[in-house]
Amino acid sequence: MNKLFLFFATLLFISCSKSEGETEPTDTSSSSEPPEVYSKIYGASQISIEGDFVVIEVDGTPDHGSPYFNTSSSLYENYNGDNPNFSLNPNQINAFNLTYKIPLNPKEASNKSSTRLGSMGVALNGVALFNQYAGPNQPLTNEINSFDQYNGHPERLGTYHYHIEPLYLTQENGKDALMGFLLDGFPVYGPEENGSKVTNSDLDAYHGHQHATSDFPEGIYHYHITNNDPYINGNQYFGTPGTVTQ
Repeated sequence: MNKLFLFFATLLFISCSKSEGETEPTDTSSSSEPPEVYSKIYGASQISIEGDFVVIEVDGTPDHGSPYFNTSSSLYENYNGDNPNFSLNPNQINAFNLTYKIPLNPKEASNKSSTRLGSMGVALNGVALFNQYAGPNQPLTNEINSFDQYNGHPERLGTYHYHIEPLYLTQENGKDALMGFLLDGFPVYGPEENGSKVTNSDLDAYHGHQHATSDFPEGIYHYHITNNDPYINGNQYFGTPGTVTQ
């Protein structure tokens, strides 16, 4: 009996001991530095970690030309897109101090929440991403004619935003590239994947799906921009949204 006790006591000691130089695993969720993928948000003035959130600070203005800039701006550019029905809306682009707080480790929400009018996410150049409505349940049918040559426009207070494919980003980075993040922390990718055009039928009710990407090789749920309504998101976030304030 004593020999049996000694045998198990020895096993317990060995299993609980650490070899020389062995350390505990690093808890990356408590790191003070944002994951490297967030450095792609080049339009941010600052990106930091606050508890379980990534904090992204932007001024919301695009880094490309637009007829919605004041004519004195170096970024003022006449409309040169291909929409023969283009009609300039009366608003001009203004800069704001916008702060996005999105989950550092996004997860599927058990109770899905609807997107709202206003910013539901942020593009890599710091521009706001809006949902598929021009107003409460109002489709973009007419408003789409006020989108500039890069598919954006400002709302009445001057917040410039994209409802559909941000052409400047897809032209610069490729149609399969990371475009930004929604408020629930899940990434948004362009309208192509593995060399093929993504359609709504390829995606779930929230306008996304899950698998590995170049930015997330271990796999992650992600949204895709498509050419048809709802364009970026299917009315509800897949995860639990953070906040945007100004």
